[in-house]
Amino acid sequence: MSNVQFAAFSENTADFSYGGAGHDVSGMRLTASVFADRAHQRHELREDGEGAGLRILGDDPVAALLTNEAHPLGDVVLLDCPQVDGGAMAALSRLDMRAARAGAQLIVSTSVDALDDVFGCLDQCEPQILVAPSRAERLVALGQVMTRMPGRKVRELSDQDRIMLLRLTEQVTQMAERMDRIGGTPASTAAPVAPAPAPAQAPSAFRFDGARAGTELAEKAARPQLPDPRMVRKLIRQRQMRARFFEVDLFADPAWDMLLDLTAAKAENAKVSVTSLCIASGVPPTTALRWIGQMTEAGLLRRIEDETDRRRAFITLTDKAADAMSAYFAELGANARVI
Repeated sequence: MSNVQFAAFSENTADFSYGGAGHDVSGMRLTASVFADRAHQRHELREDGEGAGLRILGDDPVAALLTNEAHPLGDVVLLDCPQVDGGAMAALSRLDMRAARAGAQLIVSTSVDALDDVFGCLDQCEPQILVAPSRAERLVALGQVMTRMPGRKVRELSDQDRIMLLRLTEQVTQMAERMDRIGGTPASTAAPVAPAPAPAQAPSAFRFDGARAGTELAEKAARPQLPDPRMVRKLIRQRQMRARFFEVDLFADPAWDMLLDLTAAKAENAKVSVTSLCIASGVPPTTALRWIGQMTEAGLLRRIEDETDRRRAFITLTDKAADAMSAYFAELGANARVI
């Protein structure tokens, strides 16, 4: 967009409005800091923040997060990190802790290749992660972080409200991208989605605890059994096959596709990275990350740390979701062919 405007979602109805943003309910102007290694990206992030009405405290390379910790973060942090090395991971981890303590809201742009590392480093501050975002997507992200600002009265949303808001967010993003194209500024597109890699097998080593083992056996006996993962994988392939004959968007159902993939992985005792789950969703990574966030808040998904590498994290079903999927497949019957 040539003149980036701020999109604010009102308390409960997600109204889409322009201008007049960048102020909290007490009338104080909100502040932001910008971090990016590429000069043109720092300029773009600053422009977007200022267009949203934020007062920019500074724009610096990512390494400044380690060398200049006295610099205030502000209310919002806009960060671009398309490539991750040891220094960048240290900077992200430090930013994660500082933002969590200060209550700053993070909007982090990255690439598909760096997504797992970025996701693994940011486990404290609940960031919004965007993958190869257009400026329209960043516009929507700025609108969403405003609803989290201290002092704003936002009632707790029901699961149904969350899904409705998420679908509206997708529609607003698509509308804004169309406006970008009409205005002559091509919107960035997400990296092409590759076929999901086969999940790695989880380590089998464990320490025996008799009391705990007895409790776990009792819990497993009371729960419906997970379906045969081969059947679930077959159903996933059948769903993917539709793209050969129809437009992909016609059947887009990222929440269900991710639940199916995670159900098969849980039955296989396999770990699923956030990148792999985004691929399984069948939608652009930024959209998939929004769904992962909403499903986590709804108690269906949870983040688990890699026990061998604390910089990595995976996504799995909660017991609530696993039980629901098991009960669903039990009800459906073993001979089901189509979902």
